[in-house]
Amino acid sequence: MEFLIKAAQLMLSLSILVVLHEMGHFFPARWFGTRVEKFYLFFNPGFSLFKYKRGDTEYGIGWLPLGGYVKIAGMIDESFDSEQMKAEPQEWEFRSKPAWQRLIIMLGGVTVNFILGFFIYAMILWTYGEEYLPNDNIEYGIYVDSLGHELGLRNGDHLLAVGNKQFTNFNPGVLIQELTLEGARNIKVRRDGNEVDLNVPDEVARSLSGYKNQNSLIFDARVPFVASGLVKDSPAEKAGVQLEDKIIAFNGEPTPYFNDFQALAQQNKGKDVTITAIRNETDTMDFALTSTESGAVGIYRFDKTYFFDTERIDYTFLQSLPAGVAKGWDILALNVKALGKILTGKLSASENLGGFGSIGKMFDPVWNWEKFWFMTAALSLILAFMNLLPIPALDGGHVMFLLYEVVSGRKPSDKFMEIATMVGFVIVLSLVVYANGLDLWRWITG
Repeated sequence: MEFLIKAAQLMLSLSILVVLHEMGHFFPARWFGTRVEKFYLFFNPGFSLFKYKRGDTEYGIGWLPLGGYVKIAGMIDESFDSEQMKAEPQEWEFRSKPAWQRLIIMLGGVTVNFILGFFIYAMILWTYGEEYLPNDNIEYGIYVDSLGHELGLRNGDHLLAVGNKQFTNFNPGVLIQELTLEGARNIKVRRDGNEVDLNVPDEVARSLSGYKNQNSLIFDARVPFVASGLVKDSPAEKAGVQLEDKIIAFNGEPTPYFNDFQALAQQNKGKDVTITAIRNETDTMDFALTSTESGAVGIYRFDKTYFFDTERIDYTFLQSLPAGVAKGWDILALNVKALGKILTGKLSASENLGGFGSIGKMFDPVWNWEKFWFMTAALSLILAFMNLLPIPALDGGHVMFLLYEVVSGRKPSDKFMEIATMVGFVIVLSLVVYANGLDLWRWITG
């Protein structure tokens, strides 16, 4: 079910972005009197799932969900309609329009995606505000997994800074961003009342963004183990554990924090154990039970926001607009930096690239509109940037040749454009196959 929910969100998000992107080409073309022969969501090699014609344009939905397209008359694009280009140019064709009009038509799609991304972020801030957990509120410090331990972090540490960036809001993503994209190689923590500087090895820092570590916790806030719910017919429910019981020991060994309990539970999978809890802040009780083969006892827990106060920033509509642009710009800058690191070999392409499967995993397993729109905004900005890359067959490739024409006054020949578009199409298709092939390989190898 989680897979279907994520797949549905991905499909809806991409459909919205593709349709609006293509509208960014469609409407300027029509405004300048250029005929648009097809407008398609998804590609339709061989046949279409749905189509109808209105005026000069055929509208349809293809069966191959890898994007979409508009076919503009008199333009060399991925349709490779060379027969049309052999005929004399007509006044309603793309090639007959002035260079400045063709440039606007080609920039329309990415312009829409940029504006859309910034606008969605603004509307998220206006509608939901921005909630965050101040780092100073993390009373008990952090607990770490094996990757966090490799970074030098230890249970009970209080993070103070990563590189030159102060750790003011409790967000593990900041640590990953600073170490992998900003080049930071030191972490400052408060440990046992003293400030300690940790030096992070290059190979550990680079590994943080890799596919194999994408589900790593690294660290989280250390909190007591208080029952927020019970799994039906679980060992804990049968033993008599109740909501808001505070678990304080496992087989007589104190477990002041959830991670302490979790570590002992993993060491006693499928065994008869005794857990100790405090009820109503006064009564201490022991519960004998048998843990499952995975080490679970069937107790849901309250997370950090139950124990520590969060803060919230609310935005008026006018305040949300510049704030949305700022947030979108930060997201875009991070992705551009990541691509630059991959192209220069500082980050592994095989570890950090992914196709539709990797994108789909980033959506929430339950339908959450705030997170859905956050992901859609990010994808809109990434789509805009990727389409601006100077690769023939992408919008950026067409823009590159149009700028050459504007500056030099010489228009590249149709034959040259046809060959360049074919080369660009092969490059883009190869990248798509490579990225999705990585997803397939990861799925096969587990």
